[in-house]
Amino acid sequence: MLFNMRFLIKLFFFSSLSVVSQNDRDLVQISNSTYSLTAVGDIMIGTNYPSNNYLPPNDGESFFDSVSAILKQSDLTFGNLEGVVMTKNIAPRKSCKNPKNCYVFKMPDHYVGHIKKAGFDLLSLANNHINDFGQEGISNTTELLKDSGIAFAGTLDNPMTIINVKDLKIGFCAFSPNYGTVSLHDLAQAKKIVSDLSQKSDIVIVSFHGGGEGENFQHISKKNEIYLGENRGNPYLFARQMIDMGADIVLGHGPHVTRAIDLYKNKFIAYSLGNFATYGRFSLRGPKGIAPIVEINFDKNGDFVSGNIRSIKLVNRGIPVVDETNSALKVIQSLVDSDLPESPIQISDNGKISKIK
Repeated sequence: MLFNMRFLIKLFFFSSLSVVSQNDRDLVQISNSTYSLTAVGDIMIGTNYPSNNYLPPNDGESFFDSVSAILKQSDLTFGNLEGVVMTKNIAPRKSCKNPKNCYVFKMPDHYVGHIKKAGFDLLSLANNHINDFGQEGISNTTELLKDSGIAFAGTLDNPMTIINVKDLKIGFCAFSPNYGTVSLHDLAQAKKIVSDLSQKSDIVIVSFHGGGEGENFQHISKKNEIYLGENRGNPYLFARQMIDMGADIVLGHGPHVTRAIDLYKNKFIAYSLGNFATYGRFSLRGPKGIAPIVEINFDKNGDFVSGNIRSIKLVNRGIPVVDETNSALKVIQSLVDSDLPESPIQISDNGKISKIK
């Protein structure tokens, strides 16, 4: 009887250990759960102004075929929509003596379907081309995006949005120095928007269109950048200010070249994601013809966990394809070393992004 009692006590003890151990494993798994975001730069799938000659082959149906599998791997996929979506033929907002030299962009209405099919869930509209066709162009674009289920922000009427991703509420806002968008220069307004999103969301993503354009602006100056007489902001300072205000991820675009990436307070920053898919009307020489696809893994607090960089190049006037030579990756590695040697980030030759321990 004594032997049986001891056996039962031991059996209960080890069974209890087993249950606690499983519970512990479940708690660890929950606490270590991560979420993924794929981010790219500028998107402009051709323009029907001044003519349909600037639209891609096959009416854009296969435009993203080489990269869509990568774009669809994450919980959320982001890009910057560089232009409006509108089939209707109207005059641009700014006067153009020669339409062939007028760089204004509008994609046919049904091209929203190409963007949705490629895997995009979230778009910034805060840039220097969203107002190319005035309020009518903006309204047409936002209505089409709403109908497609693609979330967006960055215009005066749509400064922010909140979406559900898995078990998280993700707040998103976007800024630029350009007319018709939420201003990059109005920090009081930016603070109010980000603070509001922080209270209503679990994670806050901020996008900005800022910094000078072209090869001469590939390096981070940590100063206000002036381009064609316009103050394009200080991307280095702005990104940090947004994180200080409550942002968890900051995604930059605008310079049309790839810039360095960074971590600040364990929050991820991309200073410029370059030209991801810009057809027909963009110069794609040298560094303007390559770009990264950046995957960011983050926890429920918005802290960076890990990441990955895939390189693409633009071919046949601006169609994105995977770049097996990893040019964009190599550029980012070099720029982090030269521009941000103090950054707590390291990037391996196979594209893995990790924190320096």
